[in-house]
Amino acid sequence: MTRLKTRIVDLIEALGPLPVNEYMALCLFDPADGYYTTREPFGVAGDFITAPEISQMFGELVAVWLYQAWAAIGRPMPVTIAEIGPGRGTLMKDMLRTLSRLDPTLANGAAFAMIETSPRLTEVQKQTLGATPFAVRWHETIDTLPHQPLLIVGNELFDAIPIRQFVRAGTSWRERMVSLDDENTLCFFAGAGSVDPTLLPVDAAEAPQGAIIEIAPARTALMAAIAERVARNGGAGLFLDYGHLQPGVGDTLQALRKHNHEDVLANPGEADLTSHVDFSALAAIVRAHGLDAHLSTQGSFLLGMGILERAGRLGADAGQAARDKITEDVERLAGPRAMGELFKVLAVVPRGAAVRPFATAD
Repeated sequence: MTRLKTRIVDLIEALGPLPVNEYMALCLFDPADGYYTTREPFGVAGDFITAPEISQMFGELVAVWLYQAWAAIGRPMPVTIAEIGPGRGTLMKDMLRTLSRLDPTLANGAAFAMIETSPRLTEVQKQTLGATPFAVRWHETIDTLPHQPLLIVGNELFDAIPIRQFVRAGTSWRERMVSLDDENTLCFFAGAGSVDPTLLPVDAAEAPQGAIIEIAPARTALMAAIAERVARNGGAGLFLDYGHLQPGVGDTLQALRKHNHEDVLANPGEADLTSHVDFSALAAIVRAHGLDAHLSTQGSFLLGMGILERAGRLGADAGQAARDKITEDVERLAGPRAMGELFKVLAVVPRGAAVRPFATAD
């Protein structure tokens, strides 16, 4: 039993069952034993590999998009270029290199920011960016960013923000909780109190017994804060994550450890807990702030941004092994049987702004 699991069992015995969102928060962000506060999750030696770690092409094309968005909103200066939830810092490293080649004036004049809550990951990011000639500042929240136009990117950010789950039980919906069974083992069960089904994001009346619906108030609150900042000060945003473009019914909570899925209750604090992002809910928040929200798959986005052309240039003077690796990376990032369909993209721009590869309106 992990140390955090022992503490969670003691907590439930003392105070009662935990809602799923509180269980997730403990597993991921507990200061002493949480997954992101104590472990190195990224890379081959970790539990999962993110797109920037697969290939430099990902960060390069994201940087090109941010540059195009900056041009589309009138090339404001000063401007902040920020990444929220920056992992090991690989994406920002590739973006800095690309932006310095695209437009040295922008790269030298922008304020670069990393929004990170984990002190341990902050140190990893500082090591990754140690050689960059650009000044990068770290922030725990977007609240401390300069009050000026903001170009912000988040990759695999929203999937790790805790969710609430509700289960159909009889004629009512009840919050899904984590409790203890007769053998003192962690288990899921439906809580005692019922919830108003009109508060749920889809038509709950047709859902079968045992069906699960997920909502993510913390995700929408974060997107609202970002959208409010962009709407007030100008800017644009790009967010990539795995999830769905339309709301639906189903349990998407999952645990990943050593690149394999496992029971989400098995090893609290030692496995990454995530769930699929409801991109339609995030887009609705963006539009409510008077901004345009464009949605696509990651594959369509990367193909539209020119990943095949970039791969061709990278492989032009490379050996066969290197070209094979580039081809494999393109397939992994953009292919329909890999990240290309599973991962989605949300682009946030001022109303009417046209930024490739998205049209001016959905």
